[in-house]
Amino acid sequence: MDKEIIWLTVHDNKWLASFLVLILFLMLRWSCVRLIKKFRKGDDIDPKRWINVVNNLTSLFTIIALIVIWLSELRFIALSIAAFAVALVVATREQIQSFLGALYIAGSRAFAVGDWIQIGTVHGEVVSSDWLTTTLLEVDLEGKSYGYTGRTVVIPNHHFSTTAVRNLNFMRRYITHSFELVREADPIDIRAARQFLMQRIEFYSSPFRQVAERYGALIEKKLGVELNMNEYGVRVCTNSTAKNVFMISFFCPTPEAVAIEQKITEDFMAYWYKQTRNYQSPESKHKDGDYDRTEPGDQSKDASSD
Repeated sequence: MDKEIIWLTVHDNKWLASFLVLILFLMLRWSCVRLIKKFRKGDDIDPKRWINVVNNLTSLFTIIALIVIWLSELRFIALSIAAFAVALVVATREQIQSFLGALYIAGSRAFAVGDWIQIGTVHGEVVSSDWLTTTLLEVDLEGKSYGYTGRTVVIPNHHFSTTAVRNLNFMRRYITHSFELVREADPIDIRAARQFLMQRIEFYSSPFRQVAERYGALIEKKLGVELNMNEYGVRVCTNSTAKNVFMISFFCPTPEAVAIEQKITEDFMAYWYKQTRNYQSPESKHKDGDYDRTEPGDQSKDASSD
């Protein structure tokens, strides 16, 4: 009897019941989010990820509750559901595709909240993902600063079912950083310059070398392939303008990549300047006032004659 009275009350006051359901789930969401924010981020608990789960679940249960409340009215709509469905599909085609994209993301587990991903030309950290869109905090990977740009990118979920998605989460801690140094074709021993760069890379990598090796081994074990991520090196080539190009790569913590690059660049520029000073042309030596007019070949002849 009491259940029938409650059902009749809800049936007669559907707007009130809908309002109460909305208030109830909003309060439940607010309480859960507030509780989750008290936990610190760790290896087992990521507050942003759990907040995203709570938001999606409360939205789903709210929709189900509203459907149950308005079920009797929805039955009348079923009489013209065919024409209504066609119009609805045409009008909400992208929303339906985004919803299917959300199901694809959940089923494939391509990424989760907190991961770094690339979709198309966009790189960023996933901060939220609902039934229609995924929000990223843009990360500067093309500029190789590996910092947040301050821009927020909202991507409709249907793009994830048609565009390749790259999970870059392992790059959040360590990364294989590479850059180039271009110098004039001065009379410098290139092998000695390359060896100098190798020594500087090894020097600046020594504080985190062991941790980087363990992290690289963990990534290789997870992916099941040998990547040789801990190998650092220097390649030497020339460009179209006949200049020397030193291509440098090393495995380092992501936040320190730019700082180490700047230190290596400064050391190499100082080394190159010192070497070029030792191989000055006669004209520059004459201008500087320290030019010795005796050529190396003439010096050897004078020495033999003496």
